[in-house]
Amino acid sequence: MVVLRRLLLALAILACGAPALATPQWLNLPPTPSLPKPVRSGLVPLNGIKVWYASFGDGESVLLLHGGLANANYWAHQVRALEGRYQVIVMDSRGHGRSSRDAQPFGYDLMASDVLALMDHLGIKKAAIVGWSDGAIIGLDIAMHHPDRVSKLFAFAANSDPSGVADIAKSDVFNAFIARAGEEYKRLSPTPNEYKTFVDGITKMWESQPYWTEADLAKIDVPTWIVDGDHDEAIKRDNTEFMAAHIKGAGLLIQPEVSHFSFLQDPEQFTNDLLHFLAHVPSR
Repeated sequence: MVVLRRLLLALAILACGAPALATPQWLNLPPTPSLPKPVRSGLVPLNGIKVWYASFGDGESVLLLHGGLANANYWAHQVRALEGRYQVIVMDSRGHGRSSRDAQPFGYDLMASDVLALMDHLGIKKAAIVGWSDGAIIGLDIAMHHPDRVSKLFAFAANSDPSGVADIAKSDVFNAFIARAGEEYKRLSPTPNEYKTFVDGITKMWESQPYWTEADLAKIDVPTWIVDGDHDEAIKRDNTEFMAAHIKGAGLLIQPEVSHFSFLQDPEQFTNDLLHFLAHVPSR
């Protein structure tokens, strides 16, 4: 009788159709969230351009730097989680989002100088820096050349040289991001019709920068975590491990079941890791 019941149950399941398997979260690109209401925000004239920023909460300063082609809105989940205990600052990198650009070629040193100029404008001597992709590279650049301005660094999905970048041409997730970034650019940018020119300029930077050796990475003595998703479409794992191995005392964290867009795909996991880093890794 028991065997018969089990057989009937199995036939019923087959008749109804087996439940569809959910798409793995690393193959999804969740919507770009919206930032909460800031304490203050606006455009600031810096280095010959206008940089948009927003500040939330109060406490020790934490600066969130977004990735290439994106904008500060991508950090909204993390801002909501951090603003109750930190002063959280986001900014649109030059040419990205609401910030303008000039004729200078894009470069990580140049964008790092924009970050430092904004910190000076806001009266922030030192901050914890959290970077994603290009933002993480900018954070590493600042930690390497201006360590007195960085208390600690959480660098997600960075690369140390162009060979560390994988071929993203066949990635549906990354192609969806590029298309979305174009629509966001049209909506936010002061030059909404220049997305192609903007992408061309960023691509030239990606093709040649950064180019850091073991000796360059060894100069970093700021407390650092090198972080990535285990399914990152854009960053090669061996380059992530290379950076962690050559930055003195660096932690290495590979987040499971996520890609280059971990903070959107599993914001709870990403934010919990970030909160742990900020609370438990001693500042410089």
